[in-house]
Amino acid sequence: MRAWTSRLIPVVILLLALFVRVEDPTPVQLVRWWTFDTYQRIEPRHYEPLPVRIVDIDDASLAEIGQWPWPRTRIASLVDRLHEEGAAVVVFDVLFAEPDRTSPRNVLSAWPEGAVDEALRVNVESLPDHDEALAESFARGRVVTGFTLTRAGGATGPPNPKAGVAIGGTPPHIFLPVNRAAISNLPILDKAAAGLGNINFPSEIDGLIRRVPIFTQYVPPGTEPDYADPFALPALYPTLGAEALRVAQGARAYRIKMADGSGEGAGAVSGIASVAVGQVPVVTDGRGHVWLHYTGHRPDRYLPARRLWSADEPITEADGLEGAIVLVGTSAPGLLDLRSTPLNPILPGVEVHAELIEQMLTDSFLTRPDWTLGAELSAFALLGILLILLLPRLGATGGALVSIVAIAAGIAVGWFAYANARILIDPVYPAVVVLLVYMSSSLINFLNSENQRRQIRSAFGQYLSPALVEQLAEEPDRLRLGGETREMTLLFCDIRGFTAISEAHRDDPQGLTTLINRILTPLTSEILDRNGTIDKYMGDCIMAFWNAPLDDADHARHACDAGLAMIEALNRVNEERKAEDPAAFMVGVGVGINSGECVVGNMGSDQRFDYSVLGDAVNLAARLEGQSKNYGALIVVGETTQAHVADEFAFLELDLIAVKGKSEAVTIYALMGDAEMARDPDFMALRESHRKMLTAYRTCDWDVAQDALNACLDCPDAIRELYDLYADRILQYSFDPPPPGWDGVYVAETK
Repeated sequence: MRAWTSRLIPVVILLLALFVRVEDPTPVQLVRWWTFDTYQRIEPRHYEPLPVRIVDIDDASLAEIGQWPWPRTRIASLVDRLHEEGAAVVVFDVLFAEPDRTSPRNVLSAWPEGAVDEALRVNVESLPDHDEALAESFARGRVVTGFTLTRAGGATGPPNPKAGVAIGGTPPHIFLPVNRAAISNLPILDKAAAGLGNINFPSEIDGLIRRVPIFTQYVPPGTEPDYADPFALPALYPTLGAEALRVAQGARAYRIKMADGSGEGAGAVSGIASVAVGQVPVVTDGRGHVWLHYTGHRPDRYLPARRLWSADEPITEADGLEGAIVLVGTSAPGLLDLRSTPLNPILPGVEVHAELIEQMLTDSFLTRPDWTLGAELSAFALLGILLILLLPRLGATGGALVSIVAIAAGIAVGWFAYANARILIDPVYPAVVVLLVYMSSSLINFLNSENQRRQIRSAFGQYLSPALVEQLAEEPDRLRLGGETREMTLLFCDIRGFTAISEAHRDDPQGLTTLINRILTPLTSEILDRNGTIDKYMGDCIMAFWNAPLDDADHARHACDAGLAMIEALNRVNEERKAEDPAAFMVGVGVGINSGECVVGNMGSDQRFDYSVLGDAVNLAARLEGQSKNYGALIVVGETTQAHVADEFAFLELDLIAVKGKSEAVTIYALMGDAEMARDPDFMALRESHRKMLTAYRTCDWDVAQDALNACLDCPDAIRELYDLYADRILQYSFDPPPPGWDGVYVAETK
């Protein structure tokens, strides 16, 4: 793997991580929320007694007073009692959407026809209506009622808001949630109330409540809002906690400043910059949401509803109702007003409203300014780039140390921002990205190291076959002197005109090395691809063999295949060099192939030895390679090899020759091509004319030999140097015939 790859892949991972974070899919959000939840679990908001109380319709109150819903007269009594105890505002986290079934008129309508005389009916109908009694109780004090906005449902909308909203800048509606239906109280009750708030708690994907929108908007179903028309903007409704705080202050309106009209915004670049509930500033994000900073469940906030009428446990000053915002809600599981928060898997919904009011009163907000995203992206981008640059120098251990320090620093910064400034910064995603960059860089560096080791092994593998290397690894006892005898096929390949090539590069030895490597590399590949073993390189010569160390029943065929493939590979190299430099000289090779019994094994001395082969067949193969230039044949094959594969390749018999250093004559052949060429009509015609020429030549019929030679020269595949050689011999023998008994053997004077 190249060096640039070790940088490119981590960079791609880093860019992909940046893209994923900007897209912010659900899994990334969940990890971030888990981080923020962990902050609050470690250090929740400190609880301090505030004028915020919850009158709890708990199980004990239901058992003592009766099942829910209670008669509206009982609710009216509750409101009056709270006002008598000095409550600043009574807030209902309870809906009164249907008429009280215990009202006299409603009870009367449920009686059977004729079961009541007319006088009694008139008296019952004259009794006060319970819903009217509750409305009168609302009107006597300051009460905030709630309603539920939903995204879909019936056509009923909420009543008109009780307070106005002053807007500085462009309308905030495009940033606020849209709801198209509502479940409201009886109109008589909402009309009598001093405030009206949305009791919805939209949860996150995982079901936890972390943020509350201060405002929502109502858009009638089947219509689309026209945000461009300032006179047709949808009505904005505050959340229940914000409305309770407004009514408690006696304020008439809210104020919203947009980022484009505020000149401030605490880091906001778009959307809502600030919100004020009466005189109380509220810190929100750009979409008007407040991050809830929880204390967790506190029994101190609660007052059981039954105590409002208890003689045994009367209300005292210690209960803190004087001047308090009193929320009426329920913790009874059967009434199904239970929510989940980061600190409490089950919490009465009314307590979430109380937590929000306390935050607004104490100015204790969690914030996540718009700049935090840019800071997080910049942090892990810079750390990632730093790691990518340093890891190749530091190594795995040094890189791990840098990564650990960077991750620890990110976690420390995130915690410091939360603990001291209540700013939510996510260190986990940058830490994960840094870890991924480190792991990918380390893995690639490891793979590069392994690749370097493989290259080293490959360099030695040029001399020893991979199979031998693996066998030696499994059987180290084979590293000893000696060998075994087996039939093998040997191949020698030599570059023609190496002396002239060397002379041409006498001022550029490095260029000569490059050229030789460029030639020998593809030739070697063709040998190895056909199960051959490279014995050694001798300057410009390759020696290879087949059928060792592993058995190869087709060793002769594989060697011949390799010889033909080597010629083709060399032609490709020459074409490439010609394309690079039209003046470049073409390089040629000669190949000698022979088969026979050899001794193969580890040979050398006790101090050093190599896996090699010895035998007469080896020497003959080397001599055949030398004869290739004399006969003009690229590949010269011995008779034993030819006998093994005679029907699989195209052969021409070259001569009956006694090579230098040997007294025995052997028949040698030119390997012309594969089996397809052997079946080619032109080659068959050449082979027949060639056979006639050799027969006439060996019987000293020089005229017939010359005629057959001329016929050979007319064939497309004729080896011109071969027939020039025989033409010279025929001419010489015509004037100076060989001695009687001549057997046609040519005794080579050179190697």
